[in-house]
Amino acid sequence: MKKSVRLYIDGTVQGVFFRAFVKENAERHNVKGFVRNLEDGRAEVFLEGDNKDVNKMIELCKKGPKHSQIRKVEVKSETFQDFKVFKILHV
Repeated sequence: MKKSVRLYIDGTVQGVFFRAFVKENAERHNVKGFVRNLEDGRAEVFLEGDNKDVNKMIELCKKGPKHSQIRKVEVKSETFQDFKVFKILHV
């Protein structure tokens, strides 16, 4: 079963290789979508793929890379958009 979610991640997520961490893990788990920094200091992550793979990515995003400090992760269900790759977007 396919699943799509959008995450808003609050904490120390900019300048700590968070986007690269998410992209590397998304590709490893065959999850598509994007990650980007927001102007308010949060990160936005759109994930879609098989249910178990997306759930694994949500858990990884709650931990983050070594130097990140995740304070809050907001998860919203989304409509499946059939992304073909996972990208780092630049605002």
